[in-house]
Amino acid sequence: MPRQVAGKVACSGFETSGKKPGILGMVFSTRMLVAFIMGYASGLPLLLTLSVLQAWMKDAGVDLAVIGMMALVGLPYTLKFVWAPFMDRFTLFRMGRRRGWLLILQICLMGAIVFLGFSDPAGHPWGIAVAAFAVTFFSASQDIVIDAYRREDLSDAELGLGASFYINGYRIGMLLASGGGLIMADHIGFRAVYLIMAACLLPAVLTTLMAKEPGVPEGTPKTLKEAVIEPLTEYFRRKEALWILAFILLYKIGDTMASAMTTPFYLDIGFTKTQIGAVVKLFGFWATVFGSLLGGLVMLRLGIVRSLWVFGIFQALSTAGFAVLARIGSSVAALSGVIAFENLSSGMGTAAYAAFMASITNKKFTATQYALLSSLMGVPRVLASAPTGFLAKHMGWVHFFIACTLIAIPGMLLLLKSASWSAGRQEVQSA
Repeated sequence: MPRQVAGKVACSGFETSGKKPGILGMVFSTRMLVAFIMGYASGLPLLLTLSVLQAWMKDAGVDLAVIGMMALVGLPYTLKFVWAPFMDRFTLFRMGRRRGWLLILQICLMGAIVFLGFSDPAGHPWGIAVAAFAVTFFSASQDIVIDAYRREDLSDAELGLGASFYINGYRIGMLLASGGGLIMADHIGFRAVYLIMAACLLPAVLTTLMAKEPGVPEGTPKTLKEAVIEPLTEYFRRKEALWILAFILLYKIGDTMASAMTTPFYLDIGFTKTQIGAVVKLFGFWATVFGSLLGGLVMLRLGIVRSLWVFGIFQALSTAGFAVLARIGSSVAALSGVIAFENLSSGMGTAAYAAFMASITNKKFTATQYALLSSLMGVPRVLASAPTGFLAKHMGWVHFFIACTLIAIPGMLLLLKSASWSAGRQEVQSA
């Protein structure tokens, strides 16, 4: 059974009084606002080194091979666990272990975005690669500290709702950077866009200055060796350790594989690009946001573990909905229904998934353990998505999506080992 003792975490804001706030009290608490703004700060830089930068390089006439190679600047997001122990071990300034690191990283991130904006993609591609790498490094480092802060600031009972606020903030940040950035670039140029995006991080800096430093009763690592080695040994001393790792790898694998081929699928069965943009991207975005928030609220009632079961079943059923759509064909009404259900269930599942990973970390090593788990979470996105085009081509759309639905079953079964339904019941009773 994973380490879940709902409602027993320092600095949750209600242990000292002996009273727990109601659902509205949790939703409208300053802790949720902080989780939302920090999610926004994490999501905003991501696409500045992907779609926005690719568009800028394409406009500047950079060779496609060079544009493709720029994907390598995203490596810090995958390797962030390497330097996460430094952020568990060392404390900067009197602001505390988390807020001190956050302030420095956010200032450096803003500077790196400005540096990227003043780069020359056509004349100095290596210079823009260095600037983009600086953005991803400071952004990934910020993510390490934000994830640790959220885990330490929220009680176990609030982790699900906090994850949903964080994820929705993350998506808003991405939307501002990608959609807003590309639209503005048509009118004011890319350099001005990057300067504006750097300024858009000021609310996050202000939040860092005003937020409270979370307390950690478990203490902090006393040496760098302890910060590097002890998170691993502490985790693998748990009898469910390997089962939990397998669950993290497989829980969303079916959903991930199906999502990798949805755009070619929509075009293949006859939808126009306008229909895809309006229904899948715009309507789907808000369905996902609502799903994340709804998932957080449901977790307040069911707890994280039981929500993983319910949302996992919803995810599998929503994947099967694409097989039904393949039979129906290019019906906008059917597409809207499938997208609504798929994005709602995906939003709920992602919120529970993130909350579960946070809940199993030891607060003494939050940054390192969460960075390791979140890096592991990204493995299926790369490896499982690679063969999806081959599978869809040879199986056909209906059988491909049915296969993706069935692939979700092992991840659900692993819940029997990593987080049983009875564990979820106990979690709710103790909340």
